[in-house]
Amino acid sequence: MENGQVLHSSPYVEQIDKFAVSLKQLAKTFLKLEEKKQTFSEEEIDEMFACVREEVCEKCEKNSWCWGENYIQMYQMGYEILAAVDQYGNELDAETKRKLMQRCIMAPRFYRGMLDSFHEARQNMIWINRIARSREGCAAQLDLFADMLQNVAKNLEDSIFTDERLGKRILSQLKRKGIRVLSMHFLVNGEGKYELHLTMRTWKSEKIPVKSLAGTLSNLTGRRLIPGKEGAQLIGTDYTTVVFREGPSYYTMSGIARIGKGCSNISGDSFTMMDLPGGKRGVALSDGMGCGQAACRESTLVIELLEELLEAGFSEKTAIQMINTTLVCGREEIHYSTIDLTVFDLYTGECELIKAGASSTFIRRKDQIEHLTSTSLPIGVMNSLEIDSVKRQLTDGTYVIMLTDGVLDALPVGEQDFLLETIIKGTEIRNPKELARHILQQVLNWTGKEPEDDMSVLVAALWKCRK
Repeated sequence: MENGQVLHSSPYVEQIDKFAVSLKQLAKTFLKLEEKKQTFSEEEIDEMFACVREEVCEKCEKNSWCWGENYIQMYQMGYEILAAVDQYGNELDAETKRKLMQRCIMAPRFYRGMLDSFHEARQNMIWINRIARSREGCAAQLDLFADMLQNVAKNLEDSIFTDERLGKRILSQLKRKGIRVLSMHFLVNGEGKYELHLTMRTWKSEKIPVKSLAGTLSNLTGRRLIPGKEGAQLIGTDYTTVVFREGPSYYTMSGIARIGKGCSNISGDSFTMMDLPGGKRGVALSDGMGCGQAACRESTLVIELLEELLEAGFSEKTAIQMINTTLVCGREEIHYSTIDLTVFDLYTGECELIKAGASSTFIRRKDQIEHLTSTSLPIGVMNSLEIDSVKRQLTDGTYVIMLTDGVLDALPVGEQDFLLETIIKGTEIRNPKELARHILQQVLNWTGKEPEDDMSVLVAALWKCRK
């Protein structure tokens, strides 16, 4: 901290942390409840026998003999039937059928009774396991949400500070411009970058552009502050809150080129390009299972959820885990989608590449091309998801090229990486959208036929801000 600046603790931060601890305890309680079952308990097997005795054996003349002095043999026979059904299905093997016919004078009815009881118990087990799996998913969501709250609490605790001298100077300068300030908050992020939150209005009926205040605030703080895009652009007579952030050192430009299977206008691949909190920029590709409208709906859902969570401030991995749990727990059938996410830190020039079942990514620097792959599963398959991520420091003029698997699969096996690197190296195109189109067209030219899968190429370039 600089001279005159003091970190400021807030009771709200402590309350958020308490919420997080409570949620984690609730998640643990969920996991301690009934677990998934793999086999029947003794009580369940006894209940199957009881149902058969009541429905089949009750009126049989041999009932007292079978379930009296020979009950051990009947239980053994029942166990053999259950084992055979579990192994072979509804049709008994010849040996078990022979034993049953010798022992029971109502063999067909006895067998049907055992079979009905078995299927009913197995269906109950399926439902219990589904409930347990849903409970695991809820516990995972609660745990992830608790982690997010704890991170928020820690970041707030480390970022809120006061500076009385600077605050008085800001109030004085804004008053001269005809602005009244209701509240003012200083924040500093982990990289030491400033945020200034001002709730203010004008004294008179005139409106003052927010941009006109940025220069004044920059001079007072000694840092290049710019107004946030999400806030108001004019200050009027009603109080409004505006966030001024320290300007980034880099900016990105992105472009996409894509085509559906068989040259269809509908693609199962979806994408997004978004501004994220903390001076970051994200680009993402999602490839839905299959092709056409169903795959398009699936990948669009994933991208929309990803946008909502990331823009709300969830970390990238937490957001992907939460989407995965939602897709796994919310459906009977498996519908998977890939996620290929690249996040640029516009202050440092570092990027993080995060993949869940996604295809290769290529990084083009001035003198080399780096090829990055992933072995992780797509989202929507299993509750427990492993996410591959790697960080790279980028320089001015670096390009990140992301692909869906339809692009790679269109090229000969064993030559895919080499051919794509050759295509990327063999052009000096600088515009990201034009570069994406060039790569896609070159792959289509190489195959010489209509696409057999949806194909998408997303290119993002990082450049240094010029002063």
